[in-house]
Amino acid sequence: MPTLNRQHQKYWLTLLLLAVAGLILHLSVWSTPAHELRDEDIYYIWLEGKRIVAGENPYARVLVGDMRANDKYATYFPLTYLFSALVQRLGIAGFSGWLYLWRPLSLGFHLGLVALTLRYFFQRSLWVFGFVAAAILLLGRWSLYVARVHQLEFAAIFFLVVSLVWLRAATGRSLLAFSVSLGIKQVAIFLLPLYLIHLWTGGNQGKRTRAMLYGLCVILSVPVLTSLPFLVWNAEGFAKSILFSATRLGSSHIEAAPSLDVFWSQTWPWLIGLRAKLPMLGLMGLTYLSFWREKIGILTAAAVVMLVFLYFNSVLFLQYFLWPLSLSLLALVEQVPPHLPQRQP
Repeated sequence: MPTLNRQHQKYWLTLLLLAVAGLILHLSVWSTPAHELRDEDIYYIWLEGKRIVAGENPYARVLVGDMRANDKYATYFPLTYLFSALVQRLGIAGFSGWLYLWRPLSLGFHLGLVALTLRYFFQRSLWVFGFVAAAILLLGRWSLYVARVHQLEFAAIFFLVVSLVWLRAATGRSLLAFSVSLGIKQVAIFLLPLYLIHLWTGGNQGKRTRAMLYGLCVILSVPVLTSLPFLVWNAEGFAKSILFSATRLGSSHIEAAPSLDVFWSQTWPWLIGLRAKLPMLGLMGLTYLSFWREKIGILTAAAVVMLVFLYFNSVLFLQYFLWPLSLSLLALVEQVPPHLPQRQP
């Protein structure tokens, strides 16, 4: 028991050191004036909340576009827009006030992600390696970028990592955490087949279908329940807004590093939209098959799926790099058995 207490003390002292460094990092970008962030997604999340409060449908604007050129359409599920609207209804109406609320929340999710990663390594007695992994997630260039532009990545990835870490020990809460992650930002939707395969292969014979369907309902609960009012309001606008990410132009983002389909479309102009995603979807399908047949770990499979998304998706934003990085660090030691009692975060 004394040894265990010393190990816990080492964990909390290490986390405290990292938390101080994280606080300094975030404080250094909190001085950014609100007007300099009006081209970032965080501003448009606040703006969509303002539109909801005013009785406007944030998903209707896409109907006047061509499903190719972006006009800052509402492409996320409604959870963050509804949260923005709720904050404004409670009296925090201005964009500056929204930032004062979001900045500490983003810091909290960032430190939560670091704490989860550090704990995962410490449970395997990988003290030094765990510190390096946590420091990369805390202070690396992609985390610094997300902190500077106030993106949603820390919150969405935090709930995703919670979900993956809990998946075997607390399946119900794990699936709900995954649902929250999708509700915040649906980048991890490509991991849904991995969850369904896990539920199918891990279920009792004869009850697999029921377990998988129940798990699917839990996973879809947050996106679907928050989307229902907007589906009733304008189903076409909502559907096209959510699908817009799959059809939008890719060449306007980081042109020096085009994806394969963007590069090919310069020769074959018809290779656009969903058909251009076939190489990416094919590689993801092979990863699902490997997870099902070859019994690789779910963290490894999830990291590879997000790497395929990063390398083959038509549109590349800098914040996308944080998704596979967060999972790859955990996947590196997934096969190392834990030596410390596993406590839920």
